[in-house]
Amino acid sequence: MLVITRKTSESILIGDDIEIVITEIGAERVKIGISAPKGVPIMRRELLETRELNREASASSGDLQMEKLLRLLHPDKLVAPNGEKNEKK
Repeated sequence: MLVITRKTSESILIGDDIEIVITEIGAERVKIGISAPKGVPIMRRELLETRELNREASASSGDLQMEKLLRLLHPDKLVAPNGEKNEKK
């Protein structure tokens, strides 16, 4: 890993077409701006990890687990075996 010290308004270049600019430095946070071609995906790591965990959970959960989750989230609704939701009366 390369560690570089930068001040506000200074930047880092990655290749010929990606620029990372330090826009603000606070007590516990650093704000950065990223300029990259539209085809280059930019995503926070924690969002990518969450997305992967959600995919794994979705793939491994069965109908019974999904029904239990829906009942926990929406106790006022009944869930039929075919997935249709009916309001309690």
